[in-house]
Amino acid sequence: MSVDYASATMSTTAAPAEVDAYARKALVASTLGYAMDGFDLLILGFILGPLAAGLHLSRPQAGSLVTWTLVGAVIGGLTAGALSDRYGRVRVLSWTILVFAGFTALCALAQGYWDLLVYRTIAGIGLGGEFGVGMALAAEAWPASKRARATSYVGLGWQAGVLVAAFLTPLLLPYIGWRGMFVVGVIPALLAFGIRRFVGEPALFLDAQKKQPINPYSVLFADREATAASIGIAIMTSVQNFGYYATMIWLPSYLSTQLGFSLTQSSLWISATVLGGAVGMLIFGFMADRVGRKPLFVAFQIGAAIMALVFPNVTQPNLLLLVAGISGIFLSGMIGGYGALIAESYPTQGRSTAQNVLFNFGRGVGGFGPLVIGLLATQYSLATALSFLVVIWIVDVFATVFLIKERKGEPLR
Repeated sequence: MSVDYASATMSTTAAPAEVDAYARKALVASTLGYAMDGFDLLILGFILGPLAAGLHLSRPQAGSLVTWTLVGAVIGGLTAGALSDRYGRVRVLSWTILVFAGFTALCALAQGYWDLLVYRTIAGIGLGGEFGVGMALAAEAWPASKRARATSYVGLGWQAGVLVAAFLTPLLLPYIGWRGMFVVGVIPALLAFGIRRFVGEPALFLDAQKKQPINPYSVLFADREATAASIGIAIMTSVQNFGYYATMIWLPSYLSTQLGFSLTQSSLWISATVLGGAVGMLIFGFMADRVGRKPLFVAFQIGAAIMALVFPNVTQPNLLLLVAGISGIFLSGMIGGYGALIAESYPTQGRSTAQNVLFNFGRGVGGFGPLVIGLLATQYSLATALSFLVVIWIVDVFATVFLIKERKGEPLR
């Protein structure tokens, strides 16, 4: 039986006209979930050394824990989005929280490489659903005039999680060890799960449930416009994640080996990058609601390319602190913008699927960032290797200009 795609995906429920109590609760639930994501990843980056020593892991084995966490996130993203479009945003977010919390707790009990690898991969599956499902929930709960800032607020959750991890890990790790840090990682998951029990499904989703069901994956390539958007957004998320993971995973090593910073000192410079990212997200969200999505993406991509050249060539500590903050603005500022861009490019019956597939595809590609930079660093210096990121940011600009359609203020379908 053929499906009339347009009639199957158009929604008759108007988006909210103002920010109400439900919109705020939905935003808090989504933001906390994404904070859990960032908190977990940076803790893993900080504890890789003592973890590898405790379990007698080789350097490639230790590095693979990050890669397989991201592989799990891709698997989770591909499945959680479609489940969310079928069973509900809030329900699936709660499922992903439980998966993450349970297997993160098991990581604290790991006895060797292989059981830890399994735990990390499955915990990653739980993480994979957080971005897309949370972004869909926030976008559907907030009015069109403030949609970009709402999804940017969700993106701020990641920055908050990373920042808390950067401060807590040096303080707690000497006392509770790497196993204790995994237990600490469960706390934000339990908090997010508790809050989500008080959030209902958005009206747009409930209305879409009454319509003829479609294959949620089909929205990605439903027509020429959707196909162009999918290709363009996949490139954008891949470049941004590649640049982010390559920088954030190698930054502690760069600061310690080439500049002689201690773990505590490195945390300060990493925190400057994270805080810069938070400022960037706020700027992006407010400005994108005013001038549009495409101009902001292009401006931030150009800024990221420039800073990829500048950052690795600064060695004076105080100046480096400033440059780290500016780099963070451009490197992370656009993350929240993807939520609004993807939400506006696809219908409600496939919106969460599109969010998770496109962002986690980019995250999967981004997972190779630390590996590629590491390989380049063996041929050149680490500073030179990080400078090569400028090339991918230029590709990102072309993808945005030629493949993305501006949809500022459009009602969700």
